[in-house]
Amino acid sequence: MKRLLVTGSGGQIGSELVPYLRGIYGAEKVLATDLREIPGPVSEGGPFALLDVRDGRAFSELIGSFRADAVIHLAGVLSAKGEKQVSLAWDINVNGSVTALEAAREQGSAFFLPSSIAAFGPSTPRVGTPQETIQRPTTIYGVAKVTLELLCDYYHRKFGMDTRGLRFPGLVSHEAPPGGGTTDYAVHIYHEAVERGSYSCFLAAGTFLDMMYMPDALEAVVRLMEADPSRLVHRNAFNISAMSFDPEGIAASIRKEMPSFTMDYDVDPLRQSIAESWPDSLDCTAAREEWGFAPRYDLDAMTKEMLARISAKRSRAV
Repeated sequence: MKRLLVTGSGGQIGSELVPYLRGIYGAEKVLATDLREIPGPVSEGGPFALLDVRDGRAFSELIGSFRADAVIHLAGVLSAKGEKQVSLAWDINVNGSVTALEAAREQGSAFFLPSSIAAFGPSTPRVGTPQETIQRPTTIYGVAKVTLELLCDYYHRKFGMDTRGLRFPGLVSHEAPPGGGTTDYAVHIYHEAVERGSYSCFLAAGTFLDMMYMPDALEAVVRLMEADPSRLVHRNAFNISAMSFDPEGIAASIRKEMPSFTMDYDVDPLRQSIAESWPDSLDCTAAREEWGFAPRYDLDAMTKEMLARISAKRSRAV
């Protein structure tokens, strides 16, 4: 990759991926876009443009004028928010992504699209979920992800387009606030631990979900996009994960650093039902073998860094 256009730059992934990419490729070679102005390093650390991803003409012209070699398409509505705004979720997640694919194809750009563990459903094998398996999701977010996984494969076969993608697990970050996802508790819990010493969890005990610390996710995006295409058997929707835990597991990890930390439960039926439809753990063999996926953080390493970073920010704000 040489010149990159990133959509959804103000979201949880984009707000960290844009500076990360600029550090690798150069600030002027990464164009950040979003539907609205974003104060801070995303808009101030390099080129930035307003973009509604459903506007095909503006999208194609922007790719062309920037001479983007690849589009990193992150714009989307997340799972829990999508269940409350179904039409909006479909319009942005599917219609906006189709527009993005077409714009990239018109301009001869490669295309990265994130998928999610939401692409699976209750009938998917829950433990060691295979790379290729039954996918019958029960959320509009998941239905959209399956649609787009298939569509990216189609554009590669039909047009020879260089499409690539990852199935992200829950992503944990100390930088961006959660954006309405079911796995958000794994971010909230660290902030509440530092600020209050306790947390009330909206998922039930025993609810295992795949997770990953954001630095590993950022590295995975670059590693996949830089991978030799001759090695990619699957190209799109690679399973990736670094750890699987339930709320009790993450609470136990926090207590290793903060022994007085306490947690109770106030289960949200919507997010609990969504979580129960997703896998407990993924088989990431294809990602490891085809492009060298190798996460560095386990749960305890992530916990130690999250608590330290959040505590440092809190101290500076006082």
